[in-house]
Amino acid sequence: MKQLIDLYREWSGAEPALCEQLPVAGSNRVYYRLTDAAGQSVIGVIGTSRDENHAFVYLCRHFTKRQLPVPHLLAVSQDELRYLESDLGTVSLFNAISGGREAGGRYTLKEQELLKRTIRELPNIQMRGARELDFSQCYPQPEFDTNSVLFDLNYFKYCFLKATELDFHELKLEADFRLLAKDLTSEPCDAFLYRDVQARNVMLVDEKPYFIDFQGGRKGPYYYDLASFLWQASARYPHKLRRELVYEYYNELKNYTEVPTPHHFVNRLSLFVLFRTLQVLGAYGFRGYFERKQHFIKSIPPAMQNLRELLAEVNFPYPYLVTVLKQLTELPQFRQLDVTASRADGFRTTENNPYKPHPQDGPATFSKYDAQGPLVVRVYSFSYRKGIPEDESGNGGGYVFDCRSTHNPGRYEPYKQLTGLDEPVIRFLEDDGEILTFLSSVYKLADAHVRRYIQRGFTSLMFSFGCTGGQHRSVYSAQHLAEHLHAKFGIEVHVIHREQGITQVLPAK
Repeated sequence: MKQLIDLYREWSGAEPALCEQLPVAGSNRVYYRLTDAAGQSVIGVIGTSRDENHAFVYLCRHFTKRQLPVPHLLAVSQDELRYLESDLGTVSLFNAISGGREAGGRYTLKEQELLKRTIRELPNIQMRGARELDFSQCYPQPEFDTNSVLFDLNYFKYCFLKATELDFHELKLEADFRLLAKDLTSEPCDAFLYRDVQARNVMLVDEKPYFIDFQGGRKGPYYYDLASFLWQASARYPHKLRRELVYEYYNELKNYTEVPTPHHFVNRLSLFVLFRTLQVLGAYGFRGYFERKQHFIKSIPPAMQNLRELLAEVNFPYPYLVTVLKQLTELPQFRQLDVTASRADGFRTTENNPYKPHPQDGPATFSKYDAQGPLVVRVYSFSYRKGIPEDESGNGGGYVFDCRSTHNPGRYEPYKQLTGLDEPVIRFLEDDGEILTFLSSVYKLADAHVRRYIQRGFTSLMFSFGCTGGQHRSVYSAQHLAEHLHAKFGIEVHVIHREQGITQVLPAK
């Protein structure tokens, strides 16, 4: 610490009036905010690896020369173990979008815009940052290659997979690891691979994104960073928002380089999402299970949910690896997870294509269900003006809940053209709180009924939520009950927003 203060004194000509250590996350570096008597501050960094610090120093100077949004390097010690950089403030993207994250992935329009600004800036760092860059200065290696992929896959195997005590065949798994590594490195790419793009490593200055902690970067494919950012475990970005962000990135990338077709881009991206998911699980296993850091242990369940959804959506050509991963996601310690946020966009997943929204189905039609089949639950939203939905199963209908006692967002101009599937309406209803109290009672009743129907072998159950227009409160309630029952019981649930012409099918697990 004394040597850092000496470096500050040499740079500024005076001692700092205040020295504040900043919180530590996953890095071994220690950060300080050093403030002078006039209130002007800089960031001081103490590292443990000269080679790693040297990589940051070189990259920071190179990116500054290319006028990229990174901190400015102010002073560096002779041994390069300490340096000073400009202070980008206290607002990270991670903090700025905390409301959406804490709301289970329901991001406001402002939060979505911050994410879009960041994702549009990423190709600038990757492509312009790579120009005239001496990749031999990168640490710990200059390029993303087969060896680095296998290192990370084995990191996952030894630090996470083995810790679960799941049985697997080492040689068969290693064979699929090598196939995946070959596929990931099959296309040459001259981009700067940032490697650790996440919301915590993006600072906002007047809502403009600036990038930090890029010392692990190297030459490599741009897909990696996109997967790293959008499939960050704790972010819980809804599918619809992810698709929009991939679309923003893809269009911005066109300004810097020739891009592949959307179909090829999506297929390549899915490979890197799989790889990145396994890589972060390895890191979470080491930092959480072995170093006992709670932040990483808490990140494991959402990462496992990302993996579960990915395996359900993509047919990867690595049969033994897929078998092991599916067994991993079914272990008791990972089985019970909250998956409601991932479907909060009101669309059902019909294809692995992030470029266009999934189609809304037309009005639902149902026939009588086979009396010997599993339970299927149908949940309706409707307008009382147009009558209560009919039960086409022939069973005479089920529960009907009246949402009109709760606060109506439709009375306010900003929400009149939106529905209960839209983030602003969701946030309005949840901030008000009445709808949450209402639904807590509904959940208790519905849970008991569904459980008993399953025990008795019944095949059809219906819930309906009505409000004045069938647009806001009833849509929100029907969607959330459907997702709640699907997550808790794993049964097939059909949610029908009758007045909106939207049908969504949540398949049985």
